[in-house]
Amino acid sequence: MQVTSEGNISGNNGNNYMEKNFQPASVRFLAHFFSFVFHPLFIPTYVAAFLIFVHPYFFAGYDHKMKVLKLLSVVVTTAFMPSFTVFLLKQLGFIDSIYLRTQRDRIIPIVICMIFYFSIYFVSKKDAEIPIPFTQFLLAVFINSIIAQMANIKFKISLHGLAVGTVLAFFILLALHSGASMGFYASIAILVTGLVCTSRLLLNEHAPFEVYLGLLGGVLSVLVAYWFVG
Repeated sequence: MQVTSEGNISGNNGNNYMEKNFQPASVRFLAHFFSFVFHPLFIPTYVAAFLIFVHPYFFAGYDHKMKVLKLLSVVVTTAFMPSFTVFLLKQLGFIDSIYLRTQRDRIIPIVICMIFYFSIYFVSKKDAEIPIPFTQFLLAVFINSIIAQMANIKFKISLHGLAVGTVLAFFILLALHSGASMGFYASIAILVTGLVCTSRLLLNEHAPFEVYLGLLGGVLSVLVAYWFVG
């Protein structure tokens, strides 16, 4: 192991390589902040809230109470229940950390997420009044969980990368095909994607290829959902 001139520690032991960047406390704080605010479990809620309350057309026929109930269904299914399950798994000793830093810790939580994500997609698909883009996004989220589980066999793909890659591709497609002006929101999606991916790299939570493959997986999930549901 050696200390490089840039202040990094690197080591090479057989096939294992480790590199640790020492970032200022303020930089690490911001990286943790963006990683938490745009946690993969929160992303479906943010996008659902945008489609339900901000987009001018998709849920225009719903009254406020129906919109709130629809958003609550997304929050409970994609955020609360998966996070509560992870908490229970930690308390029961099935996983070592709620942060799921190892491939082993990720196996059961991803399967649980897969079940919840499929359930809300299936319910939305059966409701003829639900706008197609909403169902497409939920299907993309479900496909994300499949990609995450398959990739987890070989390496620790970035779940944040998968989430923001999905948001990026989804909003770009909205900007291209939606009747409303979505350019501004697509720009925000691009900014968020850059902030989150940079944060994961600064925190050394992933190797760069794990973040890039996460991004690619998120984009592919949206394209598959767009083709399947559209």
